[in-house]
Amino acid sequence: MHELSIAIQIAEIITEEAAKAEALTVTKVILEIGSLSGIEADAIELAVPEAFRNTICENAAVEYHYIKARAVCESCCNEFDPIDHYKICPFCNSLYTSFLKGKELNIKSFDIVKP
Repeated sequence: MHELSIAIQIAEIITEEAAKAEALTVTKVILEIGSLSGIEADAIELAVPEAFRNTICENAAVEYHYIKARAVCESCCNEFDPIDHYKICPFCNSLYTSFLKGKELNIKSFDIVKP
């Protein structure tokens, strides 16, 4: 389950940034996860509380924002919702397409309490 190692990295990043801000605690964390990021929703939602245990993030409320994939065809300029990483344009059958969103894994924000 690679989600646990990702969750641990998220906890480390937030802990480091919260320390720079001299925070006492982290109260809320918002994560953005793309549908084609390779992250399983159930697995990350189980892993994050474990990764946050015994850290400044331990009691933080966590919100998960799941982002649906979107791609654009470079031939006909139409946008479409790809089902997987193999993205053929449904309008002109071109292979010249690129993702606009859906592969992200971001710490969108986190709230802290300062002394």
